[in-house]
Amino acid sequence: MSEQPPANATSRPVGGTEYSWCKAVPGGTGISLLAFLFSKQPDLSHLQTCIHKLQTSHPILRSKLRFNPATNGYSFSTPADSGPPQIQPSDLPKSFELTIEHEMNTNPWLSTNKANQVTETDIMFVSMYNLPDQQWAVVLRLHTAACDRAAAAFLFRELLGLLGGGAEKENAKEEGVGLAIEDCIPAGKANKPFWARGADMLRYSVNSFRFSNLDFKETGFPTSTQLVRMKIGSEDTEKILSGRKSKGIKLFVLLAAAGIVAARASKNLANDKSEKYSLTTLMDCRSLLDPVLSDHHIGFYHSAILNNHDVKGEEDVWELAQKIYTSLTTAKSSDKHFTDMADLNLLMCKVVDNPSLTPSSSLRTLTHFFI
Repeated sequence: MSEQPPANATSRPVGGTEYSWCKAVPGGTGISLLAFLFSKQPDLSHLQTCIHKLQTSHPILRSKLRFNPATNGYSFSTPADSGPPQIQPSDLPKSFELTIEHEMNTNPWLSTNKANQVTETDIMFVSMYNLPDQQWAVVLRLHTAACDRAAAAFLFRELLGLLGGGAEKENAKEEGVGLAIEDCIPAGKANKPFWARGADMLRYSVNSFRFSNLDFKETGFPTSTQLVRMKIGSEDTEKILSGRKSKGIKLFVLLAAAGIVAARASKNLANDKSEKYSLTTLMDCRSLLDPVLSDHHIGFYHSAILNNHDVKGEEDVWELAQKIYTSLTTAKSSDKHFTDMADLNLLMCKVVDNPSLTPSSSLRTLTHFFI
């Protein structure tokens, strides 16, 4: 574990996990959105004041992400408080859903990879859209290296409360940019013998060539992110929730199993043909760190667990969900979310540097957002 910078530091180099996101975000993976829909036009001054309070309480939100091409390194730097943030207005005639798609495909962090110069970008950008039918959307676009899913959910609640004039009880103040997750792993938890690390790296690399992939269809249009939404009725929802509870598995595991089954079914394969699928699960580690952190602590404090599953056509979704849950539980009990962190970060960076390793040179994964 590296020497810890002071918790109230105003600048520091990014950690290993943060670095992998800094490499990935210019390609579109790792853009987080908080989206608010209003039926009454927000007061711009009040909105700026509320977001400024967030930036004051969580300095990393007003930080700059700096890229130094001489060292190929990134760092967070928090300037002195410079007042309320700028809010970009827009009158594009879009629906709320299309506004979110537009924001997901807007990537200001592309500039951090310009050659031969030190570049600097904000961690957070704020936009307000004047939509049809007397509606307004406010969207916060954040770099995932500085704001993971748990932090985004907290920020959503905190800003919503501030806009309504309350939420002081949830307003948690932080000092500086905080620590990287690698500097908070309990002593000994990330240890792995040299040969075991080498064997795991070889296993991860070889297995990646065996994974099943969905076919890409060239449309002639630029690659972009689009949203797909599916609604499930209350009766089916109750069946899913009661079935999950009776079998003692988590809902996200069942959804992962359903996604794998659907992906395989879309390929119209024979039932007895087995295909290998990879499932990467992000786990919030705040409660497992030293010091223990809460979701009020803004930053990226998730780790990944990578498991592979061989799936045939006759496999039942509940059976697959149970296999996924068992493998995740075993991996967690073996501390693989800590021991394999550096390995997976390295592999992620290698994929970013070598896009031809992925189907159709695809580097995109799911981008999370809150509405």
